[in-house]
Amino acid sequence: MPGFTKRFLQGGTEPDPRFVLANERTFLAWVSVSLGLVSVGVGLESLALALDPALRKTASVVLVVAGIASAAYSWLSWLGNERALRREQPLPKSEFTVVLAVAVLVAAILVLVALVAA
Repeated sequence: MPGFTKRFLQGGTEPDPRFVLANERTFLAWVSVSLGLVSVGVGLESLALALDPALRKTASVVLVVAGIASAAYSWLSWLGNERALRREQPLPKSEFTVVLAVAVLVAAILVLVALVAA
């Protein structure tokens, strides 16, 4: 295990590889979500559609910020899950999925309002 990761995962025992790999797949899925959110946010603004610029830019910013938050969450979630697995503790709970859903909902409503107003 590289030194950087080892510093964050002190204590406990090596967990079942199936759980480690499942945790890693979840991490990669969250990274994919973050990449998608950032891409859509940048694409929405760079296409410069004939929408109210303030609404379009706000929706883009919401999506990019959600993507950044998702990338940060992916690493913190992976780390928390890995620690819990190593210490044979329950996995930590998260409310981030609700935050992410609200961010996407807000961005979608902004785009919808801009489309209707156009």
